[in-house]
Amino acid sequence: MISISNLTKSFGAFEAVKSLNLSVPEGSFLVLVGPSGCGKSTMLRMLAGLEKPTAGTIEFSGKTVSDGDRGWTIEPARRDTGLVFQSYALWPHMTVAGNVEWPLKVARMAADDRKARVSEVLSLLGIESLAHRYPNEISGGQQQRVAIARMIAPKPKILLFDEPLSNLDAKLRVEMRTELLRIHRATGATSIYVTHDQVEAMTMASHVAVLKDGEIEQFGAPAELVAKPETAFVATFVGTPPANLVPVEPAGGGLLFAGEAMAATFPLDRPAQAMFRPQDLTVTSSAGSRTIAMGYAEASPMAGRTMVTGTKGDLRLTAVIDHAPSFSPGDTIYFSLPEQPAALFNLEGELMA
Repeated sequence: MISISNLTKSFGAFEAVKSLNLSVPEGSFLVLVGPSGCGKSTMLRMLAGLEKPTAGTIEFSGKTVSDGDRGWTIEPARRDTGLVFQSYALWPHMTVAGNVEWPLKVARMAADDRKARVSEVLSLLGIESLAHRYPNEISGGQQQRVAIARMIAPKPKILLFDEPLSNLDAKLRVEMRTELLRIHRATGATSIYVTHDQVEAMTMASHVAVLKDGEIEQFGAPAELVAKPETAFVATFVGTPPANLVPVEPAGGGLLFAGEAMAATFPLDRPAQAMFRPQDLTVTSSAGSRTIAMGYAEASPMAGRTMVTGTKGDLRLTAVIDHAPSFSPGDTIYFSLPEQPAALFNLEGELMA
């Protein structure tokens, strides 16, 4: 459905997006995730036609809609896309029904067909009872549903979401994630969703693209990114909680893990970063043969288990264990490591093994 080739966007000397290549299958739910400033919103704006690429091309269903090398782009209204922003951008002087009907008027749909379509999408979003109310008379969550209804009313083939849930409270965000997936299935459209929240990314997506500094670190299914991260950044960005990275280096006949001497259980001839999953770590109150002394930071319940975090200088480790410890902040605790790391990355963050 969407093909992106060497897509680049520069603002003066700064490259916000750097030669991206990506193919998005029809009907998929792709989430673009990454920290602030990684280029995900800029990429979405180029897909919507709100920004012109500096270089590279964007194709929808085999048709070029933007060509940065030639300096042209098809205007947003002719792209067969729908877009929902972080701010709902509803017309305050129009009713809920009026807001949803507006893009259909612009498309010159017949009046009877417009009314039928408005009724259909309001029902799909569960807000038919709000049809005659104004945006300032409804809640933020209801306004978001109106914005989504307005987006899907013209039946676009591609739905674009720019952090649409960031203004909602935690409980409503969870509910709206379910609603968005239901709408995605009901419309059959290809969806591109931008967020900095990796929990949203991993729970909603059929495909995830992790962005960093304007480049794609890894693209794949959510489970694949968690099971086989290709870079240290991906390892520490995805997952709940994400994986731990421990600096390790050879020392004599053994290894140093964050400065702690341990017996060598795998060959290593240079400094590296060893990845350990939180569920593979244990926490004890006394030192052992494969432990790292840490300062106790916090513990929080998580699905019947406890997530324990410790710190040592810049190093932060998290373990998921069965029972909550009786420690106080600042106490020395010991994180016990398994003999083999789940993966090794070099100091540049590239996968070694």
